[in-house]
Amino acid sequence: MGISNHPSTVTMPKIEKPYPSILSFLSNRFPAVSRQTWEKRISAGKVLDDKAIPITLETEYVPQKRIIYFREVHCEPVIPFTEKILHQDNQILVACKPHFLPVTPGGRYVDECLLHRLRKSTGIQELVPLHRIDRETAGIVMFSVNKETRGSYGELFMNGRIEKSYQAISASLPLDGKTSWVISDRIERGEPWFRMKSVSGIINARSAIDLVEARGGQGLFNLRPVTGKTHQLRIHMSGIGCGILHDRYYPELQLETADNFETPLQLVAKSVRFRDPLSGKQREFESERGLLW
Repeated sequence: MGISNHPSTVTMPKIEKPYPSILSFLSNRFPAVSRQTWEKRISAGKVLDDKAIPITLETEYVPQKRIIYFREVHCEPVIPFTEKILHQDNQILVACKPHFLPVTPGGRYVDECLLHRLRKSTGIQELVPLHRIDRETAGIVMFSVNKETRGSYGELFMNGRIEKSYQAISASLPLDGKTSWVISDRIERGEPWFRMKSVSGIINARSAIDLVEARGGQGLFNLRPVTGKTHQLRIHMSGIGCGILHDRYYPELQLETADNFETPLQLVAKSVRFRDPLSGKQREFESERGLLW
């Protein structure tokens, strides 16, 4: 069994009364973990409140409060692909992630994640990702090495001062003949909880998309996300009628199956470009990973 050395957190959301028990909340929030398992973890003192004090089965549900726990998984899948460190200095580390490997622990994965692998290979326990990309997506991920300067680099992502580019192969071509799109919409969590959806409302997601080449009914695209919402590029590509090749979530949710390492999602985080907040110099990092084009 794999047990994470680093804590995970979940926030109890604002909901209408009557509030559920924390046991019921955790069981519903993480359906892959049985209610009995959560009960055993709580009784064993393995689930903590936001002051790192073990909760009990009688602890009350409090909206906006955090619960801390350590992921435990049985028979953790092994991802047979390796990451590559593209750059490392005293402030940041830039790595290129393979398809199928999550950035941080989640679901069935504890040790098999980019963060754990890099902490182990570099010995830097303070390593923290500055952003995320999907488990199914390959490409560049930036990490903070120095907690003293972490906020300066984190603000690049929070304030949209970093240019990110992706490449994707579509499963089909647009019917209207267009080759360029600027998409602005609102993305929120859908059903099931891990799937996102485009809805009406205040815009929170923006992407620029260009068709570079068409071949055999498929297309090679350059994508430039302005914002960083979960699954943003996958939703926007699906929205223009060009769902990404081997996407199991969009436009239609596919039946859950084991990973097929022969058919990775054809999406790669190709490059990041930004002005360094400490030196003021322009910096750019590019992934060497390609797609099946």
